[in-house]
Amino acid sequence: MQKTVERFYDNLSNLSDKKEKGYKVGELRWKSPREYQSMTYSQSGFELKNTSGRTATLWLSKIGDIPIRYHREIPDNATIKEVTLKKETTGEWYVTFGLELEETAPPEKPDVDDLDVEDCVGIDIGIQNYIYTSDGDSVDWLDLTDEYDRLRREQRSLSRKEHGSNNWEKQRREVAKVKRRIKRKVEDFQHKLTTWLGKTYDAVFVEDLNVSGMLQQRGNARNKQDAAWRGFIEMLEYKGDLYGTHVVQVNPAGTTKECAECGVETEKPLWVREHSCPSCGFEADRDANASYNVLARGLQELGLGQAESTPVETATAVGTDGAGSSSVPASRVIETGSLGA
Repeated sequence: MQKTVERFYDNLSNLSDKKEKGYKVGELRWKSPREYQSMTYSQSGFELKNTSGRTATLWLSKIGDIPIRYHREIPDNATIKEVTLKKETTGEWYVTFGLELEETAPPEKPDVDDLDVEDCVGIDIGIQNYIYTSDGDSVDWLDLTDEYDRLRREQRSLSRKEHGSNNWEKQRREVAKVKRRIKRKVEDFQHKLTTWLGKTYDAVFVEDLNVSGMLQQRGNARNKQDAAWRGFIEMLEYKGDLYGTHVVQVNPAGTTKECAECGVETEKPLWVREHSCPSCGFEADRDANASYNVLARGLQELGLGQAESTPVETATAVGTDGAGSSSVPASRVIETGSLGA
């Protein structure tokens, strides 16, 4: 109850602050007890006991003993300060521990003046490939075809059930499980991809995309949402702090149209996958050209000047070609967690 009251006053305080800054705010809406799916024990009212491997018993005041299974073990030197019990839409219950650990200094990022351009990379977040790097590497989109086929089947089955009935509730949980699987696959894919980038490079430059505005545009909105580009960028920044890598977001305007060699802009519809500059004759894959521009803008952002573009043959990056570019299927990222050759 103390934590609930604390959240209530935090919400009121946030609304008040926004109102003072000129934002149009509404009122807090009452949430019925049936909709309240979590509770938090802070400082006291809980005890962890009977710990054995990845299983344990969690005692909660007013509730009693609950057998739990760890997702990962709690460090020996950690102090549990908070316990949150939450019911997911799938009907499963999860326990989240808030731990207090001895503070350790994160790895230091290399000094900007000491950065080597060879250890920096520009990333184009594209349509044909999930990402394309200025080093010529590309990672394919995550194939979620089977998951979405199953989701449509489960949703059709749900639509035939009487809303609120036991069968409807049972089928609703099946739909929630499929959605959870899709979400977890995307997050796992992004974790492994951002870990590779954070460990490989000293500086990573990426476009500062307005994902919210892109989703409001007509066409391919679901794929844009599935890509979770904003989540990918935020995760990349987190991995940058974790592994000591500079992550810089640059202005995305014109990265595809602008020639990486001479700067002349050329209009290109989405179906045109090659860049061919009418001014200087520079030819490259459309996404490769964009990644060179992202790299150049990132280096300018750090005050390191302009990067030299690397000409490549006009071709879509599939497999490995003579220019040294390579394409990695998303399944390889998922299965091995590595993009190494």
